[in-house]
Amino acid sequence: MKRNNIVLTGGHAATTALAVVREIKKRRLPWKIFWIGPYRAIEGSNIATLESDILPKHGIVFKPIFTGRIQRKFTKYTIPSLLRIPFGFIHAFILLASIRPKLILSFGGYAAFPVVIIGWLLGIPILIHEQTAAIGRANKYSSPFAKAIALAREESFKFFPSKKCVLTGNPILPEFLTIPSRDRLSFPPVIFITGGSRGSTTVNELVAGILERLLRDYIVVHQSGNIDYEKYLEIRRELPPELRKRYQVYSHVSSEKMYELLRESDIVVARAGANTVSELIAAKKISILIPIPFSYLDEQTKNALFAEKLGLARVLPQAEATPERLLSEINHLVQNWEKTRKKIKNIQSPDIRASARVVNLMLESAKK
Repeated sequence: MKRNNIVLTGGHAATTALAVVREIKKRRLPWKIFWIGPYRAIEGSNIATLESDILPKHGIVFKPIFTGRIQRKFTKYTIPSLLRIPFGFIHAFILLASIRPKLILSFGGYAAFPVVIIGWLLGIPILIHEQTAAIGRANKYSSPFAKAIALAREESFKFFPSKKCVLTGNPILPEFLTIPSRDRLSFPPVIFITGGSRGSTTVNELVAGILERLLRDYIVVHQSGNIDYEKYLEIRRELPPELRKRYQVYSHVSSEKMYELLRESDIVVARAGANTVSELIAAKKISILIPIPFSYLDEQTKNALFAEKLGLARVLPQAEATPERLLSEINHLVQNWEKTRKKIKNIQSPDIRASARVVNLMLESAKK
């Protein structure tokens, strides 16, 4: 059977891409899959992206792209990054000319944009997936070049040409849909705190201000991110022994570990990235969401409000977030846990068949 090359591209989409890849493999489609994306997760650091770490383990050929981005804040990396942007288009041409893909699926992000533009110039069908309840900047500018646009949320229709749009949901790994609902609160309750794949210094500092008080009543599992990991390991070492055993800290977690941590947790404190929110909805996890306030078009707030509307999340704006407020919110959710659990027991994730719908759209786009 002849194998066709396809390219997936983007940033911050490791688990979304992996869910799509697993659906492709489940159907035994004759596609060799490449991922084009950044190697470094943070400008100026050697911290690898999740995509470069996770995807090759699943048979995907990872191709790092040399490109730059427009940064929100001016730093010593801003001008070098801007100067790399033109090279991104040249490198995208070299990569695509070498791979010769039948289709490009973009999940957005700065590294995806040159791949989309060069792919379009080469006559390769382009499919975009928008994961948020708004629109990402790269997807906004990529949309004129796409044959079809897959949307995770209905709220995104107004941002794109409606004739191109298909509501698919957000692809998630199927195991998150199998996490059983908890019938009772753990004793002591387990609080899982995560700032997303890179961690969040803001969330970490909120936790630091109340950590010992939290540990008197709860077990705390904390995914700090690589930058703050050593700091929180040291904090753990300095805790009294009876509190130390109640505090677990991780730099980052794999999708398999994330499944395990969500399964064992009673309440989750998190940022409101699209993948995080989708996984929380699938697992029916009672949550406190602290959206990043400077995300494009305030997309994280929209993601958080989507979860709040379903009844499983409380939104804590970053401007109002203090250690004391966070502690109060956690205590409130614990006290009302049984009431909330009954309310969300029958909610249905809108992402149950999202991977299948995206792959169906890929098949249709590849034929055109």
